Amino acid sequence: MSILTRSYRGEMPFLDHLEELRWRILWSLLAVIVGSVIGFILVLRFGVLDILINPFYQVMGEEERLIFLSPTEPFFLILRVGILGGLVLVSPIIIYQIWSFLSPALEKHEKRAIIPALYMGVVLFSAGVWMSYAFALPVTLQFLLFFGEGYFDQMLQAGPYLGFVTKLLLAFGILFELPVVIMILSALGLVTPKFLREKRRHAIVIITVLASLLSPGDVVTVTAMMMLPLVLLYEFSILLSVVITRRRQSRDIGGDPPEGSVEAE
Repeated sequence: MSILTRSYRGEMPFLDHLEELRWRILWSLLAVIVGSVIGFILVLRFGVLDILINPFYQVMGEEERLIFLSPTEPFFLILRVGILGGLVLVSPIIIYQIWSFLSPALEKHEKRAIIPALYMGVVLFSAGVWMSYAFALPVTLQFLLFFGEGYFDQMLQAGPYLGFVTKLLLAFGILFELPVVIMILSALGLVTPKFLREKRRHAIVIITVLASLLSPGDVVTVTAMMMLPLVLLYEFSILLSVVITRRRQSRDIGGDPPEGSVEAE
């Protein structure tokens, strides 16, 4: 039975569901606005831009500077970085609003599996961002900025550079959420360990393509740098799916007896 079906079978009328959804969206939008303001202040006061630009300095040297071509570009650039940082800061609030809306439609065993998955997601996202910043980003910049040095002079614009950096960091963080996605799908009964094992070769091909697209640096170093943890995370996801599936099966076999049965009486 799907989550939506269970939701509409609950005690809350349909219009009340819509009203609750409206308030959840409004609270999420308010969190985004407040988070964007805080993010903008953090960018200005606490050197967030220095952190993002530091890999460029490591590759090009401290004497090099990013350039801008429009009088308004620095302001809107800092504003965009602040909004993105604010979204990251308030993402737990948005996730909480989504969880509060959907959790009444979930079974107890599904909640017990999904709640740890959400905490794991924070850790994995942070690990993906850190790996991208510490390893993949410097190697990628080294390759891209000096690839055509015999024909071109490096004069990097601030906007495209920061856009590239943030996309790469977020891409690693999101891809590292693979075990969380599989864990939730296994808890809901939508995937099984058998299915994941049968699709292992397909998953490795997809991981290879994603690694090549998201890490356009040295084919061997950067692609392998991204492929290896993703393949390990996929294998870890299969183990998680095995544990969750066995728990679901043991609960179905040894669960509470039906109402009206001899054991129940």
